[in-house]
Amino acid sequence: MHTPICDRLGIEVPIFAFSHCRDVVAAESRAGGFGVLGAVGFTPEQLEVECRWIDEHVGNHTYGVDIVIPGKYEGMGEVDPAKLEEHLRALVPQEHRDFAAKLLRDHGVPELPEDSKARELIGWTAATANPQIDVALAHPKVRAIANALGTPPEDVIGRVQQSGRLIGALCGSPQQARKHKEAGLDFVIAQGTEGGGHTGEIGSVVLWPQVVDAVAPIPVLAAGGIATGRQIAAALALGCAGVWAGSLWLAVEEAEAPQAQRESYFAASSKDTVRSRSFTGKPCRMLRNEWTDAWEQPDAPKPLGMPLQGMVTMDTVARTHRYADKAQPVAFNPIGQVVGMIDRTESVRDLMLRLQEQYLAAVERLDALQPADA
Repeated sequence: MHTPICDRLGIEVPIFAFSHCRDVVAAESRAGGFGVLGAVGFTPEQLEVECRWIDEHVGNHTYGVDIVIPGKYEGMGEVDPAKLEEHLRALVPQEHRDFAAKLLRDHGVPELPEDSKARELIGWTAATANPQIDVALAHPKVRAIANALGTPPEDVIGRVQQSGRLIGALCGSPQQARKHKEAGLDFVIAQGTEGGGHTGEIGSVVLWPQVVDAVAPIPVLAAGGIATGRQIAAALALGCAGVWAGSLWLAVEEAEAPQAQRESYFAASSKDTVRSRSFTGKPCRMLRNEWTDAWEQPDAPKPLGMPLQGMVTMDTVARTHRYADKAQPVAFNPIGQVVGMIDRTESVRDLMLRLQEQYLAAVERLDALQPADA
């Protein structure tokens, strides 16, 4: 399981692990894959701490950083994060804040201590992502930058490539993939609707080959529905250069997920996820619960666009993570349909070994189907 993108990034196998947890990122890169740290939610100062820690724990290996600059969002054009936050805060109706607060109150989720409350706008815009890019590019072991929503701005692409690093972006349709190619990206991540987080509507097995054909010869990483080595073999058979997985790492030993959150994953089936705008403002796949259902009711306020809805729910995300044992009915648990295949806690290293063994078994099975005289 070795493709040309492995050589470009200095990795052994083309398995990319997206995670907001630094321990998972470092463990994945040490295991021969490529860990990618999700930067949204970190201030530049916090991201510097995370990257410095990964540098110290990743050995001679490399890793990546994932940012979020949507193609369209409220407040585009403003470059000062402080001014942007002030401007956006004025656009958030009190009705939405009251609705979110009542849901938490009705479910007994405690308030955060005053000294633990986070800023409402961290990520989701160019103004907040550019300082994160500055931090990432100051760390030589960061070898790739990925944008989670839309084609990155031209100046961002140029800055990353001029530094000698690769830059890519996720897409949910061939049309989006072509925009990535026209912009000169180094790789494209094709995420099917099965995936966790922000997704489109096209299934992975349909999407992957379409994107491969649309952007050739740019390497394509398959995302959405990756939980076994058999699925990795299928992705490579469809022309992909590797796989990009996120949900798969949410319950590993190194992940910082609270036990109550892990138990929600283990108890869920593949039918228990929903694409909802209720947390971020864009369709995002997560575990369905009383929070997602509440925002769909006729008397509920309509979710705001990005990043306004995220400003409404930043407090919710922080509180339901901190008080996970009390908050699961209204918690933000972004995860893909592979949740129905996640039923254990294991180390990143053991999971990586299992994926590769399953991949080899799948390839051997296909080889055995060939006629003896072929």
